[in-house]
Amino acid sequence: MAFLIRLVINAFALWVTTLVVDGIDVTARTAGGKAGTVLVVALIFGVVNAVLKPIIRVVGCVFYVVTLGLFALVVNALLFLLTGWIAERSHLPFSVNGFWAAFWGAIVMAVLSWIISLVVPDRAERG
Repeated sequence: MAFLIRLVINAFALWVTTLVVDGIDVTARTAGGKAGTVLVVALIFGVVNAVLKPIIRVVGCVFYVVTLGLFALVVNALLFLLTGWIAERSHLPFSVNGFWAAFWGAIVMAVLSWIISLVVPDRAERG
């Protein structure tokens, strides 16, 4: 259940990100198609983050320390760009047009996910 809640939170944050950030688009024709696309892309984003982010943190530990954590912004943008690439290769109507769109999209999505998570805490945080 917590996984589904997290997925819906990320999907909502992704949807708002597509509305706010130029260069991140869902081009599905129907509302149901857009919702489905956003859910699938949120799932892809979650898998990409769960698999690659820990590896990148270990390998790039020096960069995180030297840049006082600002390297995380670049990593998040690249992971968002990778998510867009995977979505396009999967023939999903989702696109991320360039590094800067991915950079701002990753920031907006992270902030929105964090704010929504404050309102809807995980089961582990409640008990």
